[in-house]
Amino acid sequence: MSFESMEVRLKALGIVLPQAGEPAAKYVNAVIVNGLMFVSGKGPAGHPSGKLGSDFSTEEGYQFARSTGLEILAVLQSELGTLDKVKRVVKIQGFVNAEPFYEEHHKVLNGCSDLMLDVFGERGKHARSVFGAVSVRDNLPIIIDSIFEVEV
Repeated sequence: MSFESMEVRLKALGIVLPQAGEPAAKYVNAVIVNGLMFVSGKGPAGHPSGKLGSDFSTEEGYQFARSTGLEILAVLQSELGTLDKVKRVVKIQGFVNAEPFYEEHHKVLNGCSDLMLDVFGERGKHARSVFGAVSVRDNLPIIIDSIFEVEV
């Protein structure tokens, strides 16, 4: 896809990417090795604080995961200059900050997975894993790290 077509696709989906956030400590947003871009763990915009199952519902978690996906796309665009250089979404891994009894982690991460499919179509199909976490940095409800095949 050309740069224009990805811009057109985002516009058609009503998506405006945020500015890529800075890393939370002494690391970088992304590293490219052998055509794979590893994106550091990102959280949702606005830095909400709390756990799924007590502070937030599954539906709210889905929206947090989607928002986190937008943050990931912003990093890709910032690092690559264009989303057209993304050949494929390889893997999405989510860490859901949840109460011990919470069992809908997979439904939360669908917010990010659905976004990747909407944006990249067939290239958005990916492997994934999701884990419940006792705690995460800044008490965010979710952190997602990801891997993409990219043109270098």
